[in-house]
Amino acid sequence: MSNEGNHLAARRFSSGFAQSLSESLTAAAGDSWNLQILDSPSPSARPGSPVYFRLTIEGLLSGDFFVEFNEPQVSELASAICGHALQAFSNEDGEALRKVVSAAMSRFSSSLPAECNVTSVKVQRVPSLAFSDLFEVPLIANREDLSGMPVRFHFTSELLESLSSGQGAKNDAGGKRSQIDPVNLNLVLDVELNMSLRFGQRQLPLRDVLELASGSVVELDREVDDPVELLLDGRVIARGEAVIVDGNYGLRVTEITEPITSNFVR
Repeated sequence: MSNEGNHLAARRFSSGFAQSLSESLTAAAGDSWNLQILDSPSPSARPGSPVYFRLTIEGLLSGDFFVEFNEPQVSELASAICGHALQAFSNEDGEALRKVVSAAMSRFSSSLPAECNVTSVKVQRVPSLAFSDLFEVPLIANREDLSGMPVRFHFTSELLESLSSGQGAKNDAGGKRSQIDPVNLNLVLDVELNMSLRFGQRQLPLRDVLELASGSVVELDREVDDPVELLLDGRVIARGEAVIVDGNYGLRVTEITEPITSNFVR
């Protein structure tokens, strides 16, 4: 996998984890937080010593990455989380934020595809970055009364390779990748899509089609007990049993043929 592919995989991973971290910060601090990925580090970063958290992932997806904050912002954030007055950075502040990062990673890992098979994640505060040649993803965290807090994710080469191989394995055989940026997907979640049920199909010569009339019977290629297919834009995304709901046909889904997000290529 090329460096470009590795870096793209890291930014996609960052988008998902940033969403989970935003939700965990919001739950812990009691007000709304939003983390956005930047194209380059924020020039408005406040001075202060960095505070690092190391996340060690084990499973088919494995490796380390680091979340970096700065002491002044951590102190302000910890005062909101712990409910105490603003004070100089302390170990208590670091532990409060570690718990938030840990909750975010638990939330995020549970949403990863099954093929990633994350078996464990260890989150600990560390004094410095333990590796060289890390790939950095800069972000900015915003809240109404505490805006412009710089955050950085740092990825090890091991995790980059693991991300790339894990995200591309399913689609490499077909020569293309069906990955999606959760941030971009959120922009179109309210768009309505046409879906249809298919009970079966049959190929007929034109002669037979022209002879169709009221009362004609067309035999389909499915048995009565075969599952009904749910189609999105001509592609089968699920199968199930036909049911009646308030006088209308419906489908009770029994099988998802592939991750539905794979139908939306970034």
